[in-house]
Order: sequence, then C-alpha cells, then structure tokens
Amino acid sequence: MSSGGRRKADDLFRWASTGAGITVVASIGAIGLFLAVQAWPSLMANSANFFLSTEFETSDVEDLRFGVRDLLVVTVLSSAFALAIAMPLALGIALFLTQYAPRNLQRLFGYLIDTLAAVPSIVYGLWGLFVLGPVLVPVALWLNDTLGWIPLFAEGNVSITGGGTIFTAGIVLAVMILPIITSVTREVFRQTPVTHIEGALALGATKWEMIRMTVLPFGRSGYIGASMLGLGRALGETVAVLVVLRIATEPATFSLFDGGYTFASLIASAANEFVHPLPTGAYIAAGLVLFVLTFIVNAIARTIAGGKVQRG
Repeated sequence: MSSGGRRKADDLFRWASTGAGITVVASIGAIGLFLAVQAWPSLMANSANFFLSTEFETSDVEDLRFGVRDLLVVTVLSSAFALAIAMPLALGIALFLTQYAPRNLQRLFGYLIDTLAAVPSIVYGLWGLFVLGPVLVPVALWLNDTLGWIPLFAEGNVSITGGGTIFTAGIVLAVMILPIITSVTREVFRQTPVTHIEGALALGATKWEMIRMTVLPFGRSGYIGASMLGLGRALGETVAVLVVLRIATEPATFSLFDGGYTFASLIASAANEFVHPLPTGAYIAAGLVLFVLTFIVNAIARTIAGGKVQRG
C-alpha cells in the first residue's frame, strides 16, 4: 500500500475511533438528560425532602412524598460490604492462578470462577434466600451479640433471624461480583513483563518479594478498575437483592442487619405500576440518583487508578 493510502486508512480509523468515543459520551449525556427531564415535574410536586426523607409514597398523585435517604443507605452499604469481601478474595485467587497454580489447575479453576458470572441473578437470589440466609443467621447473631456496640453490627430495622438483611445480600453480591474482579485482575497480572519477574528472582527475591515488587505494582490499576466494574454491578443489581432483602417498615439505621430496598430493587418492584407520569417520575428521580452515584464512583476510581499508574 502506498504512503497516501496508509494515511487515508489512518485518517479513516482515527475518525471512526473519535466517532465511537463521541457516541458513547453523547449516549451517557442523553440518558442523564432524559432522567432529569422526566424526574423534574415529580421533584417539583414532592412534599418531602428528596435527599433526607425516609418516605417513598407515590400512591396519592396529589400528595407525593418520596426521598432517597434509605435507598442510598441500603444501596451503598450492601455494595461496599460486598466489595470489601470480594476484593481480597479476588486478589488472592488471581495471584494463585497466575503465580502458584499448575497450568492444568489454572484452566480448571479459571473456568469454575468464570462460570459464576453466567449464573442468572434469580438463582443467586433464591440461593441467598433459602440456603445462605439461614446458614448465616448464627454468624449474624454472634456478630450482633459480640460487636453490637459498633453501629455497623447493631440491631437493624428487621429481624436478624429472618436472614433477609444487608449482611446476607452483601455476601450474595460479593459472590456475584467475584468472577468479574478475578477475571480482569488475572489477565492483568498475566501481562507482567517476564523480564521484571526474572530480574527480581535473579537478584535473590523470594516468590512473595517478586510478587510484591513486580506483579502487584504492575497490576494495581487493573485491579482497581476491575473492582470498580464489580462495584458497578453491585450498585445496579436488581433481582437477587429484591429476592433476598426483607421489606422494612422502619428507617435504616446504618447497620448490616437492616432490610429495605436498593435503588434498583425499588424501581423493579414498582415497574408494573408506572401508569401516571408523576409517580413514575418519582422512581425515575431515584434512578437519576443511582446514575449519578455510579458516575461519581467510576470517576473516583479512574482518578485513583491513574494516580497509581503514574507513581508506579
């Protein structure tokens, strides 16, 4: 191909890539604009404090009273708890599969971990409700009795013996996001330059010292990015959380033993009632908060990951 032809191909590829990037940004902006426009009339008709109220009552069109305080607490607490469990497990699994496990075992374990991502959400929900929940009740009771002086493990707004708490939902979410974090982290660790690994070992480093000095610094940004992908999945998970969490009649108390709705589960539970613009707009407003929350989390993660890359 002539130099002129190569330049044309480069220009075409550059414009196609730029167009794809602009399309993504425009789509995100259009989604945010749609949510804001649809939510605005309901927000103007809202009789409660949208950010601080624990009510979410939309049955009376003439007296809308809805707030996202409890939704935000349950969503953030369950997702953060899930991430706190999944991140160290995913890191350990990824290191084992890339640095310690024999090749045949790598394939088998990798396949088993990846299979978890293909399990439908409803299956996770039923497993959490009928299997995991009852099994965790003694653990939850022990944590409440032993560490109940810590707000995180204090009495919640639902019965611990029922199992339908943030504690159970968080562990279910941790299992759901584990394959996402593990898969991406594993592939990033595999890209560690062989020369770095061999150089560290040649200088007398032990296996762990080699991992600490080469593999972990090289894969930090990918590990953080994978964790944020998992967090995004946890924040938006609907069916499993809807099945596991029990409905609460009292406001959330910032305890792992609370029940209630997340943003996504509340919207899904009321989807068949979207017949009037104002009540529907109330749920769209909740969706807008979730949209903004996810955007902020990803922006923070991008900043952290970028900073680690520069320092590494």
